[in-house]
Formats: sequence, structure tokens, C-alpha cells
Amino acid sequence: MKDSILELFAGQQNLTWEQILVYILFSALIGVVIYLSYYLTHRGTIYSKKFNASLISLTVLTGTVMTVIGNNLALSLGMVGALSIVRFRTAIKDSRDTVYIFWAIIVGICCGVGDFLVATIGSAITFIVLWIFSRIKNDKRMLLIIRAERDKLSALQAVVFEVFNRKAIMRVQNTTKTTVELIYELSDDVLKKAELGKHAVSERLYAVGGVEYVNIVMQNDEISG
Repeated sequence: MKDSILELFAGQQNLTWEQILVYILFSALIGVVIYLSYYLTHRGTIYSKKFNASLISLTVLTGTVMTVIGNNLALSLGMVGALSIVRFRTAIKDSRDTVYIFWAIIVGICCGVGDFLVATIGSAITFIVLWIFSRIKNDKRMLLIIRAERDKLSALQAVVFEVFNRKAIMRVQNTTKTTVELIYELSDDVLKKAELGKHAVSERLYAVGGVEYVNIVMQNDEISG
């Protein structure tokens, strides 16, 4: 029993330098696949080459760490303790970036323990899924923001109702004693169709009178750091 416990804590893979090289190179190879996937499927406003390149490094480093740990329980516990004191403060701009970070780490773990089949199949399926869903176009959502005198509320609502043919959804109505602010949500297509009319939407609204401003803002699901 005592010997088994000692082997559990002291046991380590006896890898040749050729095996270690294969493990790390395979991690780098799939890291390149992750790089290409991010490059081909990225649809955000800002593409970060540095972040994409760091995915390859993250895959290689994870594979290297797993190669060192092997089946050494004591070393793995020490590694967890060392990493627990490191605090990462990198702001994630896009929720999809988190998927790529986990993908790189998981591939590194698989390659570090020599399970190339799982790494390959998992990466292939992930690549296909991300590529397919990147082809799906989102219907851009727009916000129409109107601030005007409070007594113009009914007239403004009537204009919005007429111009957008009931397809503008009121999300917010803020009022004070003298002013009102309306926020409508609508699709980009609905807005473009409305702009094809005789007068622009903003002109129709300003024509009501007492309008302080009319803003049109595109909704974005990116997280600012």
C-alpha cells in the first residue's frame, strides 16, 4: 500500500525526446488549425492578430505543461498551486473568444498526454460547427431614440406607428415634467424600407415639432473592456 502511494506521487512518464517533440509539434499543428478557424470565422468589428497568434502559443504551452506533468500527482498539485496565484485580467471583447481559449487549452491537454485522436476529432468537429454558424447572418437590430417635449408624445407615437408599419417595438419610455424620451427597437431591414419613402425618418419626426434629437444606434453584443 505504501509503495503504491509513493509510486502515485513520484510516478512520471519516461518519455524520449522524440516523443516530447512529437507531442509539442502536434499541439502547434492543431494550434494553427485553431488560428485558421478564428481567422475564417471572425465576424466582429475588430480582428486581433495578436489574440489569434496567442491561441497557438497557448496550445503549445498547455501541451508542454501536460507533457511535464504526465501522471505525476505531486507535480500536478504543485502546478495547480502555482497557477492559482496568477490572476489574468485580459478583457474578452467577444464571447466567442472564450470558446477559442478553451479550445486551445483542451487541445493542449490532449496532445500533452498523447491522445492525438481525441484532439484531432474534437478539433475537426469544433472547426466545422464554428464555420457553419459563422455563415448565419444576424438580423441587425437598431435602436431609434427620440427626445422631445412631453406634449408631443402622442404625435410622435403616431408617426413611428405609420412610418414603420407597426414593426417598431417600444422598449423604453422615460418622461419628466417637460420632456419625454422614447426608445424603439427595429430591424435594419425595416429601417431601410422606411428610409426609401418620400422623407427620411428623422425629417418626419422633426416635422412634428418640439423634438430635441433623433438618434439611430445599432445594437452590438460585444463586451467593451
